[in-house]
Amino acid sequence: MASSERSALLTYRLCGGSAEEERGRERGRAAAASRKLPTFLGVVVPTLLSMFSVVLFLRLGFVVGHAGLYQALAMFAVAYFIIGMTVLSVCAIATNGALDAGGAYYMISRALGPEFGGSIGIMFFLANVCGSALYVLGLVEAVVDSFGIPPGQEAGTGIHVLPQSYWYELLYGTVLLALCLLVCLVGASIYAKATFLIFLIVAVVLGTVLVSFFATRPLKVPIHLPKSNGTETDNGFFTGFSLSTLRDNLGGKYGVDYTTGQMMSFSSVFAVMFNGCTGIMAGSNMSGDLKRPSYSIPRGTISAVLFTYLVYNLLAFLMCATCNRILLQKDYGFLRDISIFPPLVTVGIYAATLSAAMSNLIGASRILYALARDDLFGRALALAKKTSASGNPVMAVILSWLVVQVVLFSGKLNTIASVVTTFFLLVYATVNLACLALEWASAPNFRPTFRYFTWHTCLLGIAGCCVMMFLISPVSASASLGFLLLLLLALHYLSPSSTWGYISQALIFHQVRKYLLMLDVRKDHVKFWRPQMLLMVQNPRGSSRLIDFVNDLKKSGLYVLGHVELQDLDMLPSDPLQSQQESWLSLVDKLNVKAFVSLTLAPSVRHGVRQLLFTSGLGGMRPNTLVLGFYDDEAPQDGLARHPAFTSAREEVPLGFPPLRTPNTPKLLSAREYVGIVADALKMLRNVLLARQLESLDKAWELRRAASPAPTIHVWPVNLLRPDSARYADTCSLFLLQMACVLNMARAWRRARLRLFLCVEAGTMPHAQEEKLRQLLKDLRIQAQIQLVPWDAITRLHWQTCQGSPGGPAEEQEEEEGVVNFPTNTAQVSDEYVCAANKLVLEQSPAPTVRFLYLPRPPADTSLYPLYLHQLELLTRGLGPTVLVHGVSAVTSTQL
Repeated sequence: MASSERSALLTYRLCGGSAEEERGRERGRAAAASRKLPTFLGVVVPTLLSMFSVVLFLRLGFVVGHAGLYQALAMFAVAYFIIGMTVLSVCAIATNGALDAGGAYYMISRALGPEFGGSIGIMFFLANVCGSALYVLGLVEAVVDSFGIPPGQEAGTGIHVLPQSYWYELLYGTVLLALCLLVCLVGASIYAKATFLIFLIVAVVLGTVLVSFFATRPLKVPIHLPKSNGTETDNGFFTGFSLSTLRDNLGGKYGVDYTTGQMMSFSSVFAVMFNGCTGIMAGSNMSGDLKRPSYSIPRGTISAVLFTYLVYNLLAFLMCATCNRILLQKDYGFLRDISIFPPLVTVGIYAATLSAAMSNLIGASRILYALARDDLFGRALALAKKTSASGNPVMAVILSWLVVQVVLFSGKLNTIASVVTTFFLLVYATVNLACLALEWASAPNFRPTFRYFTWHTCLLGIAGCCVMMFLISPVSASASLGFLLLLLLALHYLSPSSTWGYISQALIFHQVRKYLLMLDVRKDHVKFWRPQMLLMVQNPRGSSRLIDFVNDLKKSGLYVLGHVELQDLDMLPSDPLQSQQESWLSLVDKLNVKAFVSLTLAPSVRHGVRQLLFTSGLGGMRPNTLVLGFYDDEAPQDGLARHPAFTSAREEVPLGFPPLRTPNTPKLLSAREYVGIVADALKMLRNVLLARQLESLDKAWELRRAASPAPTIHVWPVNLLRPDSARYADTCSLFLLQMACVLNMARAWRRARLRLFLCVEAGTMPHAQEEKLRQLLKDLRIQAQIQLVPWDAITRLHWQTCQGSPGGPAEEQEEEEGVVNFPTNTAQVSDEYVCAANKLVLEQSPAPTVRFLYLPRPPADTSLYPLYLHQLELLTRGLGPTVLVHGVSAVTSTQL
């Protein structure tokens, strides 16, 4: 981004900065030194001249002649209402901090971010380019009208020596545009002096015109109209003040425009008239050259707008009261004909239109320079960055001149009037949108010193601009919006990130806070339950596939990546987690998972997990499920090194994560502490998932291979470590079924098929159990294949171990809804039995993509924790990707 960008915040420092910061401050001081223009010369004069320009001297009679006084006044009211709302927004943004070069582009880009700013910057550049061409064509029209050879004559007489044709008029426009180029190449100072001189001329001419309405006697004005076979002469009349003339001109009477041959209407006349209102940004475009832009822009712009509104209304009334409709409609230069000193009006027309053309040209160059300096379009605009020794962006001026030259090929003023108006209306709508967004975001740093605006004025400005755009030219409006959308998408995906701040983030924060307050946990219902996962990650290098797997399990719920750093903040100079946050956020972006990151410092991993379970989330969005990797002795593998996001030609593994531990390196937590984490989570009524060998799951290959049959997900909703209480309808079993179903609903897993295993013993009516389970699946709307698995031989091993010991089937402890009591005799399950159960699970073919097994509750006796973990390791040994699941909350519903 631009190194010379000035912050809107104060930059006082208590000590010196780096060399780069010092160079940046030097550039800032140099830029400030080049700011020379005061309010009147820098804002009022350019704005007045841009708004008067062609419309005042060449098209105001056209507007009044076709629309009549009533409709003309209505047009002025509508147009000035729209620009009035926009001026209020411009003033609010301009007084909310330091402004730099670029005017409206700078305001919008710093308020809405680079996508909106860059796209609107291009649109505003094109609006100024087309506006400059429009004023040059208006000047050519005035020159040809004064010095052109009349139609039908081969040779001129007297001062009428200029040939008239499309190519000759293009040549005249090119010469006049070259004159504008020369002035703009010299710089803003000579431009300001030239515009001030022109302003004095226009002011004198305007005074002469007002006097002429009173001083000139009634006269007949011959009008020579071009025809295909020669010319036609008509007569217009200046009647002086006449009630009859005023009455005839009150209503509208639309006719044919003699320059284009097109029938006029309210919208087409409004499009021409609105060009007299589009100069309100002329002062803002000079923001980089003003001494005090935040002071000058509001005062200068409002003063100029009010003055032009009064002048337009006064002149419209005087014209309707003194000129007949033929004169108004068919003689665009009639002010010269009725003036007490006609040559002065001619000079005024030339001066006003030339000034407006220069104003738009220099405005376009400043916008292009600001776009290039911000590097939003990369090398495409690199040439426009070059400046002269005095800081004038000469290459931007030259490039803008070339584009204006291309637009001159359109040939006629009224032809491009609707395009120019559409572009400006789109820019004005976006300025209002920027102010509206800042107001709605309620950011504490949005404190403009100009307070005469509300979100209502912004909304009215947006609505007015959009309505008038489509009324004037639906085709131009639709094409402009389509082009704007393409620019938005291109900049969103291609432009570099900026440090300007994004209003979208402020608006999202505002809305999220509001809706989080509305998310009442007391209104939770099982029908709308969704998993909200907290995945504990020790080192992302060894957990990339597990992170992706849990992302599939979350089902649009909350997903938090948790990490515990074993350090004591009392012994550290600063928080070490701040420097790690960026690496974790980059990891989330690279892996393309929808997750938050929560890091904490703690003396032990167990304490850290407790902290995260207590504090992660906000309001009704808190983790309800803890996911842990399995505790075993397998050496971790670096999954990031082979992940597609980090193995492309342009990417390495730049994230600041430490190397994985070696097999000989001691672990950060013991087996007892690991099981204690599981117990803590269950005490806090959190569901628990233990994932083993998920790093060996190649999801892309498993799920997309064309082999038959389709991949499967094996589900074992029975507590294999407690065969004396094999039930399928307890809370934990239903939660396990729900998690398998949620995984199957994920887009990447829809091809997979659920296979549910029903463990049966001889003499227990297996078909009745199967039918009961099938009805349960039907009620829960879960599609799964049920497979009966005899396990008499397995349970026999358990009963042989349990003979004579307390806690047999007669003492079975029932699990209450929502609370699962761990049996006291689980430790008595032998390793032989567990290995047999492992073999039973392993023998079910074909091999699944992933297995879901029932996770028993840890024993109440903490001395049995190592044995509990050992038996879990035996149960899942060699099974491949496996998820052990223990649920404590009701998650299924058969209701509507």
